[in-house]
Amino acid sequence: MKQLPVVFKRELGSYFATPLAYVFMVIFLVLAGVFTFYLGSFYERGQADLTAFFSFHPWLYLFLVPAIAMRLWAEERKSGSIELLMTLPITRAEAVLGKFVAAWVFAGLTLLLTFPMVITVNYLGEPDNGAIVTGYIGSWLLAGGYLAIGSCMSALAKNQVIAFILAVTMCFVFIVSGFPMLLDSLSGWAPQALVDAIASLSFLTRFEAISKGVIDLRDLLYFVTLIAAWLAATAIVIDLKKAD
Repeated sequence: MKQLPVVFKRELGSYFATPLAYVFMVIFLVLAGVFTFYLGSFYERGQADLTAFFSFHPWLYLFLVPAIAMRLWAEERKSGSIELLMTLPITRAEAVLGKFVAAWVFAGLTLLLTFPMVITVNYLGEPDNGAIVTGYIGSWLLAGGYLAIGSCMSALAKNQVIAFILAVTMCFVFIVSGFPMLLDSLSGWAPQALVDAIASLSFLTRFEAISKGVIDLRDLLYFVTLIAAWLAATAIVIDLKKAD
């Protein structure tokens, strides 16, 4: 993994080389504020916490994170620069991890820019800052899960728009897998073990537990395993399509 920092710096720098990074950050911060203070009924609830802020993240990320991920490999394949990248003295794992970590760090930096909300709720009352910290950790892990899926979808497509649509669709599947309506419809004919397995795949189920201040090793293992599995799938797809 000696060349991992090189790939990481190249990719992270590419985000800030164009206005894309700043536009994304502004859109995220504006939408986060709107969802929290208006759609989340922050003032009406009369409670100084960030529950409303974190509750919208799975849906906010559903469209914004795939917008970051769609360029990871689709742009390389479309421009033909992927052939040059693969001829460099780096391993497939270094290339996949370097791109992913750069995108994940960028998402984390954007998330950190919401710190005025933490200051605001502490000014207005006495929130549980431990739950806020775990909420941020859960949100970053959630973004990592979305990015790992988006990385694989980007490797599948040469067109960024197609990569975006594929990523949104797949992430949506992982969200709704925990919906009571879906689980109730499955429980009528499917074995309970299968229903429980589908429910355990839901982003919502795992994220909600962490955002409430409960860090369960099983939830952390879920995100780590999911990220590793989708990054491994990305590497496999790149190998299969390198001749395209």
